[in-house]
Amino acid sequence: MSDPEAPKIEFPCDYPVKVLGKAGAELHTLVIEVMECHAPGFDQAQITVRDSRNGTFQAITVTITATGESQLQALFDDLKVSPLVQMVL
Repeated sequence: MSDPEAPKIEFPCDYPVKVLGKAGAELHTLVIEVMECHAPGFDQAQITVRDSRNGTFQAITVTITATGESQLQALFDDLKVSPLVQMVL
């Protein structure tokens, strides 16, 4: 018996990317630069930012139009290499 396959994402689609990292303008700038690189023209008005209880960390959610798995993988890789970023979901 084989394992059931993970559900496939149909591209293009709206895809929310949540970035958790150290709070501050540097994180916000990094997220916007990486998103512009991989999803040019995304709607910056749709960005949501939530601060942690003590304000040390932020969760920034950006919804992009995803065009494929390679785009998402490159985007995640570029975000994860920054020391400002703790996690990408």
